[in-house]
Amino acid sequence: MLTPEYIIGLIDGEGSFTVYIVDSNRSNNVQRRAKAEPRFYVKLIEKDKKILYDLKDYFGCGNVYFQRDKRANHQNCYRYEVAGRNDLNKIIIPFFLKHQLKFLSKQNDFKIFCRIMNMINSGQHLTNNGLLKMKKLKQKMH
Repeated sequence: MLTPEYIIGLIDGEGSFTVYIVDSNRSNNVQRRAKAEPRFYVKLIEKDKKILYDLKDYFGCGNVYFQRDKRANHQNCYRYEVAGRNDLNKIIIPFFLKHQLKFLSKQNDFKIFCRIMNMINSGQHLTNNGLLKMKKLKQKMH
């Protein structure tokens, strides 16, 4: 059974808070469903994937995915990811507000992630100006 302390240590070392932001100035043929896609994830090598399923059970949300890595000297991995905004707002963010991360760099990423999530929640991701602000914030993440 996972404890909050164990999860904090795991996320400090292997976790990530990020937001994929569509560059509205770049023209390409790829159409994305959303212009700002927040994600919380943890990636581990295949032999440690049980921990990812334990995280999924602990939080009661997200999914575990296989992630192939063809680079030399790298192993295939599994990734636990939470992408649903409702799950991020109601489960993931409150957990990390209650149980503070230890690494300053990870704390900073989480704070920026929360700021961007607030911007998304208020609809700023639907405007070019809002997306530009989010992109600038994201550049400050580790």
